[in-house]
Amino acid sequence: MASLRSQPNLLDRSIPPRIIIWSLAWPTILEQVLQVTVTYVDSAMVGSLGAMATAAIAVPTSTIWLVNGWMNAFAIGFSVLMARNLGAGKKDRANLITRQALHTSLYFGLILTIVFLLVARILPAWIGAETEVQTLASTYYHYIALGYLPNLVMILISTLLRCSGDAKTPLMLNGLNNILNVVLNLFFIFDFVPLGRLTLPGLGLGVKGAAIATTISVTVTSLLLLFTLMTKDSPIKMHRGEKAHYERAIYKSALRLGIPVALERSTLSLGQIVFTKMVGTLGTTALAAHFLANTAESITYLPPSGFSTAATTLVAQSLGSGDKDLAKRFADTCTILGTALMSLMGVVLYVFAPTLMRFFTQDAQVIALGTTILRIEAFAEPAFGLSMLAFGVFRGAGDTRRPFAISIAGMWLLRLPLAYLLLQTTSLGLLGIWIAMASDLSLRGLISFVLYRRYTWLDSWKETH
Repeated sequence: MASLRSQPNLLDRSIPPRIIIWSLAWPTILEQVLQVTVTYVDSAMVGSLGAMATAAIAVPTSTIWLVNGWMNAFAIGFSVLMARNLGAGKKDRANLITRQALHTSLYFGLILTIVFLLVARILPAWIGAETEVQTLASTYYHYIALGYLPNLVMILISTLLRCSGDAKTPLMLNGLNNILNVVLNLFFIFDFVPLGRLTLPGLGLGVKGAAIATTISVTVTSLLLLFTLMTKDSPIKMHRGEKAHYERAIYKSALRLGIPVALERSTLSLGQIVFTKMVGTLGTTALAAHFLANTAESITYLPPSGFSTAATTLVAQSLGSGDKDLAKRFADTCTILGTALMSLMGVVLYVFAPTLMRFFTQDAQVIALGTTILRIEAFAEPAFGLSMLAFGVFRGAGDTRRPFAISIAGMWLLRLPLAYLLLQTTSLGLLGIWIAMASDLSLRGLISFVLYRRYTWLDSWKETH
């Protein structure tokens, strides 16, 4: 393992900002590439079982995003607070925040597991999926929910490490998680696994097998991350035998940061659930195309996600050290680079839309419909990228309320009403729903640009000691 001395000083003014930004961004981007690759392979494996299997996974997807959003909000609340204290040179307090976050995650993870095991029973029928799809979807989500505790721990430790300046460890271990997921998928989903001239027996569990593989993978990865946090030299290294210490001020500050993020993710994910319910009325083909197009579009998030994470870390540590000028330089550079790359990805999405859809399925109707809606979405990618970068900057500055307000405006005041209107008054069907989505993302980008350029976020931090 790397020593503490090998971890760079992120606030060293002698190093050009673009070098420091890239040192944080590229491991995150590569990690996302691996994640998207696995998502693609996973979707293609399930897609080979037919449109019904794909639809079964599509049913709980928005709810899974909702829970993952809460997990990320939990991680961001504690991690930004930790990074702020690291930037201020308060390493002991940063370590205390890390310990408190880990202990709290055990209770929160158990609550999520219990609640969503119950949700898994009723969600498919509420969405309005066809009867055969409901049974598959309920089983799939049941096994996904069983992995919520280790999944939360995995997300938390990964985020803490990134915000401490270590983006390579999450890259390696989450990359291992992705590889393990693919291997387990092969043996859990299919009856037989061909390996050259050799054919090995599989469990043939289909959709259920995909969920079990995911849960086993995140469990193994969370244990490895916890082991790394206790053995690797870092500013937030945990030590065996340390007792839990709960400080109300830490909870108060973490909640101030995390609750708006949770509300933002809830706003988006609940909207996505309503969105999925609208799509569900259009039939299995539309539901499969909607799910696969969303999966295909995820490739465009790679560059901005890396730069957004870098912006959150660098802005938090810069403002923690009291250097607003450095925070502004980091934020501007991250935003420009990330948005430019997202715009390029929009071009890629438009040109290769048919190829992306054919990777997942051979159903001609699903491919044709998915290609059309992806090309609609491609025009909104630059604005969407800009909002992702601005949100990363705002969170690093301790301003998590603005992303929440922007998300409400886009999802609930524009996307859902417009989608419902187009669905009820036109024959556009799924195309109308995606037009509404593209309109929402464009609005978010415009509002984010205006608020970002005011630079009032530089003074938004209010830490509770």
